[in-house]
Amino acid sequence: MVAVRKRKTAGLTSEQASALRALVAAPKFELIPLSNASQKEAELPAAATVSVTASPSHGIEATLDLCETLAGKGHSVVPHLSAHMIRDRAHLREVLDRCAGAGFTRVFVVGGDAKDKGEFHDGLALLRAIDQAGHPFTEIGVPSYPEGHGDISNERLLEVLLAKQRYAHYMTTQMCFNPGAVVGWMADMRAAGVTLPIHLGTPGVAELTKLMTISARIGIADSARYLKKNRKMVGSLLTPGKFGPDALLVGMADALTDTAANVESLHLFTFNQVAATVEWQDRMLAELA
Repeated sequence: MVAVRKRKTAGLTSEQASALRALVAAPKFELIPLSNASQKEAELPAAATVSVTASPSHGIEATLDLCETLAGKGHSVVPHLSAHMIRDRAHLREVLDRCAGAGFTRVFVVGGDAKDKGEFHDGLALLRAIDQAGHPFTEIGVPSYPEGHGDISNERLLEVLLAKQRYAHYMTTQMCFNPGAVVGWMADMRAAGVTLPIHLGTPGVAELTKLMTISARIGIADSARYLKKNRKMVGSLLTPGKFGPDALLVGMADALTDTAANVESLHLFTFNQVAATVEWQDRMLAELA
């Protein structure tokens, strides 16, 4: 048994603790297809669900390569397909055929950060093309943005998300450190007619300085400032100077038990810090036991 100090989770109701425990016990671990990614497989729990990002500098093939390696080790994989990284419909056909041949049944569709755009200029266009081409996927996820997007208005984000519901099965939230902002966004989305289940996106274990840099790059500086001002949100199960999502998740405990919110899963952005994130998971489960 891992020794832990009882902290914020002690105030949870049994229903809240049960909901949180279910999320923490079976998250998706997100990996970036860097040179060290295949080595990180040994640090994952057995038969983990692993989401693999699409890196503009490595190409979509690197994503599929890593997914095939992980699947061969017994993990369930969710490759990211980036609209900006797929050249045209012929390239898409190659990608879909490779996914089918590898037995991939889940995928996450994004617009992407690649500068040299091909035929598909956003995630919605790629979703439509995948649907028209026929595909092997039983589950398709799309991104969502509780604190907005630096280059897209909130009105447009909602319009596109409503359109994506025809093709998608769930939405994963962008990184955010303000539990009140996420909970408020959930209510706004449900009121606006967005019915997709929510996969709650949060960093796993990461150094605070790194999170500040990433937050500025992806346009969530306000959230980073919230984290900096509210040090209690850093978490209590880790060494100083690092973020752990325990306090953030406890701050959303009411929403986790709200059937209208429909929070279905936990998505951990590991930044390839797998061992530290799995250690946090073990400690969080021990505290919730």
